[in-house]
Amino acid sequence: MTAPVSFSQRLRDQARRRPNDIAITFAPVEGAETTLSFAALDHWADALAHYLAALGAGPGRMVVFSLPNTPRHLALALAIWRCGACSLPITPRAPQAEFDATTALLDNPIIVADRPGAILAPAALPGPDAEAGPPLPDVIAHPGKAIGSGGSTGRPKIIVDPAPWARVPGKLGLLETNGLRPGQVQLVAGPLYHNSPFSWAHLGLFEGHHLVLMERFDAARAVDLIERHRVQFGFMAPTMMARIAHLDGIETRDLSSIEAILQTAAACPDWLKRRWIDLIGPDAVIEAYGSSEGAGFTLITGQEWLEHPGSVGRAIGGALRILGDDGCEVPAGVVGEVYMRPACYPAPTYRYIGAEPAKTTEDGFVSVGDLGHVDRDGWLYLSDRRTDLIITGGANVYPAEVEAALTEQPGVGDAVVIGLPDPDWGKRVHAIVEPTAGAALDEAALIAALREVLAPYKLPKAIEFTSHLPRDESGKIRRNALVTERSAVQL
Repeated sequence: MTAPVSFSQRLRDQARRRPNDIAITFAPVEGAETTLSFAALDHWADALAHYLAALGAGPGRMVVFSLPNTPRHLALALAIWRCGACSLPITPRAPQAEFDATTALLDNPIIVADRPGAILAPAALPGPDAEAGPPLPDVIAHPGKAIGSGGSTGRPKIIVDPAPWARVPGKLGLLETNGLRPGQVQLVAGPLYHNSPFSWAHLGLFEGHHLVLMERFDAARAVDLIERHRVQFGFMAPTMMARIAHLDGIETRDLSSIEAILQTAAACPDWLKRRWIDLIGPDAVIEAYGSSEGAGFTLITGQEWLEHPGSVGRAIGGALRILGDDGCEVPAGVVGEVYMRPACYPAPTYRYIGAEPAKTTEDGFVSVGDLGHVDRDGWLYLSDRRTDLIITGGANVYPAEVEAALTEQPGVGDAVVIGLPDPDWGKRVHAIVEPTAGAALDEAALIAALREVLAPYKLPKAIEFTSHLPRDESGKIRRNALVTERSAVQL
């Protein structure tokens, strides 16, 4: 069996064997596309690694970097691993207080950011043409990756992947079930501070992908890039998929190169899943459900979804249980908390910094707070996160269900549903809707349309219209902040 190879050594190998092949095509918001070959990327990683090593980067040290989507982001991560250090990407858009709270959790980090207290600004880093110096000795970063998370509460924590940052080239294993294969053209449309785009981009480089990196997601630009570069693989959050689906004339665009669009990060409404199945075929639509903690995941193809509509798949590479509040497994069809155990158990799949470990059973099943049920054949159907559940008049309302019904209505581009304090109901269902461009929506008419598909207690008591929902670049939104803002107005 071939031994695992560090991500740093793998880049060196690629640069030696295929120096002039394109590793990254960068599509900035403004200006022309630029390219970087494997040899150029390897040279840049060497230059950056020497620079970081002089600052003390090495095994046991965390390097925090806060950069937008650029080739520098990818090269810097590779340089961090070349030093044997652990990478922690953080969004450049984080409020200063949140950034400070996250970095305060770390012991003596190296911080690369345009922020007070940073060791250096990104602009001070060596560029791709800088002198590199002799190659550093190969080392496997252990750990190699950490991801910052505010979760649904907004309290920062850091999730550290404790595994050695190395793989066996070509041994895809479960990655292949997600649609990844060596040598693909991969669209990187999501923000690299987010776990999924970051991981898939670097896994792609490891397997010889040509990455088409977007500085910022734009639906029309993404379709242009798919056509021009014959993109074969990409990760997308449902928000991205919806914005592409809403494009005028999308049915006439050439998406035939796509082998797999992998969707995770949030619930995908049924209408949106069917729309993408119509656009690129069921075999190319793949949905995975899991968490940054890596405790386990489920998978479902488009064809399987047509046979089990609404499901997020069956457990793969691990085991799944649905437990009630008493900790006992509930029967098929009954909603409970989703617990998963990875195939590598009892080896840990994550370590928290700044938070207590996730709820775990005595035999190693982990929950990150999601609710759902399984059918008799083991297909998982998610309801929502426990923290997002709205209990109104004693009845449970899952925001994802109401949001799915809203976004299926003509003229609705995006929607978020929250529970606001109410003296009679405990919580009342409140919807915030972003119309599509040029759409004129009426609150009463929209609620009337929802009556056709939702039970009365699930209907929003009010619908608020906004020109822009405050989602981050990964498509996520902090509901607790929306609740706090609207509760303060009521007071």
